[in-house]
Amino acid sequence: MEARAICRHVRIASRKMILVADLVRGKRVNDALNILHFSPKRASNVIEKTVRSALANLMDSEDARNIDVDSAKISEIRINEGPTWKRFRPRAMGRASRIRKRTSHLYVTISV
Repeated sequence: MEARAICRHVRIASRKMILVADLVRGKRVNDALNILHFSPKRASNVIEKTVRSALANLMDSEDARNIDVDSAKISEIRINEGPTWKRFRPRAMGRASRIRKRTSHLYVTISV
């Protein structure tokens, strides 16, 4: 039994989110939520909410009566690069430099 949750257009660079996702990949959901709750990284809040959403999707399925939540584990957590917002900052002598505000997409799959 599997359940998924997707969080798209997160305003955090994918490099930074991958560091947090590697901490919980393959772990049980309760252990992963505990790690994410006490992690100081900003990306841990977004990943924790998405893992909770995937767990709620698992509990909302038709076979929810037969599911043991303690045995659920994160089978897949994937982070892709989202669209980049381009902004410009004025520089010396009439020039401009580009600022890239990167986004990312987060995919979480939980299985029992």
